[in-house]
Amino acid sequence: MKVLITGCAGFIGFHLSKKLLDLNFIIHGIDNLNHYYDINLKKNRLSILKKYKKFYFKKIDISNFKILESNFKLNKYDIVVNLAAQAGVRFSIDNPRSYLNSNIIGFFNILELSKIYKIKHLLFASTSSVYGDNKSFPLKEEFNTDKPLNFYAASKKSNEVMAYSYSNIHKIKITGLRFFTVYGEFGRPDMALFKFTKSIKNAKSLKLFNKGNHIRDFTYIDDVTESIVKLIKKPSNNKIPFQIFNIGSNNPKKLKEFLRIIEQILKKKSKQILLPLQKGDIHKTHADNNKLYKKINFLPKTTLNNGIKNFINWYRKYYD
Repeated sequence: MKVLITGCAGFIGFHLSKKLLDLNFIIHGIDNLNHYYDINLKKNRLSILKKYKKFYFKKIDISNFKILESNFKLNKYDIVVNLAAQAGVRFSIDNPRSYLNSNIIGFFNILELSKIYKIKHLLFASTSSVYGDNKSFPLKEEFNTDKPLNFYAASKKSNEVMAYSYSNIHKIKITGLRFFTVYGEFGRPDMALFKFTKSIKNAKSLKLFNKGNHIRDFTYIDDVTESIVKLIKKPSNNKIPFQIFNIGSNNPKKLKEFLRIIEQILKKKSKQILLPLQKGDIHKTHADNNKLYKKINFLPKTTLNNGIKNFINWYRKYYD
């Protein structure tokens, strides 16, 4: 089975590619290797993937239809997992155009090519941010998602709506993945776990927004990739073959509690700058994962303690 993973040098894309390669899939990866965060981290992820005989990489931006189409034409993919996107809530406030290009135009290109080249199953990354400031918990997939609080979430909500229409008209089997605060080894440097670990190790002050009182449903990377692998084999067979799933742990924690675990593992206290909740930030996320469990008989199960420990072990090896 030949799988295309877009954004393969990204955090989730790298881990998913590696997992599927270990399971003997043929993986074609594309990535534009943008400079949103440390390019060396992306290159190092890629160098690990390139050790596999069944991994093929091309530097391509999904917003370039012509180049993307020649890649689809040449390779005749069975499955596409679209993880290429401009990430980050805060960055979207000052740089909305990069979200339009990557997340909306780029995703349209993926949909159009999935139609033309008769892809058997398209899976794509959405986000828990589509729920906006919803006050009913846990968050269920059927809840209204019409009020995104920032343009990143709006771009992902657009993806869901676009995908549904393509699934309806062209009968493409499509699965959306609403990720809830994914963390783990080789994680993004703009995420809390990475920032906090780096600041504490270097005895620098860290910024704690909302005084650490906002709540996140932290989900460990291995649980995320396991969920995706199981979903790849289970597209929808409904009349409109579109489905969407929360990929979350259903175990929300306050950010200050998350920080306390990092301090305990590092055996060092943090220096904190307490700040208000940021513009466009959501107070709480909490995934209902019953729908996921019914579909694949699997739930994220890694404890926060173990997941953070794994990340810090990796961080020490990688940077020290």
